[in-house]
Amino acid sequence: MNRHLDYDVIIAGGGPAGASAAIHLAMSGARVLLAEQKRFPRPKLCGEFISPECTTHFERLGVAKQMQAGGPSSLTETVFYSRSGAKVRVPSQWFGSGGIALGLSRSEMDERLLRRASEVGVTVLEDAQVMNLIFEKDRIAGATLKRTGTEETYRAQFLIDATGRSRTLARLAEKVRSIPARLQRAPMVAFKAHLRKTEVAPGACEIYFYPGGYGGLNNIEAGLSNLCFIVNARDVRARQSDAERVMREVVCQNQRASRTLEHAEVCSEWLAVSLEGFGRRSASPAKGLLAIGDAASFIDPFTGSGMLMALESGDLAARVISERLH
Repeated sequence: MNRHLDYDVIIAGGGPAGASAAIHLAMSGARVLLAEQKRFPRPKLCGEFISPECTTHFERLGVAKQMQAGGPSSLTETVFYSRSGAKVRVPSQWFGSGGIALGLSRSEMDERLLRRASEVGVTVLEDAQVMNLIFEKDRIAGATLKRTGTEETYRAQFLIDATGRSRTLARLAEKVRSIPARLQRAPMVAFKAHLRKTEVAPGACEIYFYPGGYGGLNNIEAGLSNLCFIVNARDVRARQSDAERVMREVVCQNQRASRTLEHAEVCSEWLAVSLEGFGRRSASPAKGLLAIGDAASFIDPFTGSGMLMALESGDLAARVISERLH
């Protein structure tokens, strides 16, 4: 191991992929720097459905009790509703690990993972933005971070891009290597908000289908429900990008959604993001750089496995890098 380096691993992105990789690496003895652009806790556009398989990851990461302390809702089934109201039930027990999924906001879950990273020795920098990558010959050897108006350069043997769909490190690497960016108009828009007074069935994650998209509703902590949905960008523009109007006029074309959301009250800011599509990206955009989570593959949220894949990829990246370090 080259002791002259500032860190063994630099990770950009403090979500479940980046935080889990950082925790595993630190527990294996690696010196890890985690740079997160935001300050936690912070809201995140997400279905906030934690599949049962995530429980095993939480236990290995040492955060299972912390997650339960957040007061999550227990979700025992996912119910898919057609536009006309026909339904199909999928019990959570089909996926093992106790058969209970959790409804917990990303602000709560991500905060607990990031604090656990600090506990096990990870150097966590919030409000830290990656400005540039350091190349040595054809290999990435570090990064320049901007924090509180000051830029500092850190070196490491390995870097991990866990910045989600923005793929910050991968895009910087592509820019240096003169790889042209793909320009296309995003055909879809995703929205998310927390609601009160929904009629979602207790213990259920409900999935609604309607023309041009689908959405999910489930209870989370503190008596709130999380609504996250994807719609055609044309439908958004036709309603002047008014998220609540889109919910009432598009999502509620589904009969079940119309009933569960009839008296719902929005009690958070709407979050929105454009979606170009789904699919895999390069897991190794440049030598010395690994992409994990959504930075490596943004899967259709319909699967309900986004957070599981983030935790899985963080674990896998940590194991691969640990083997190289030792």
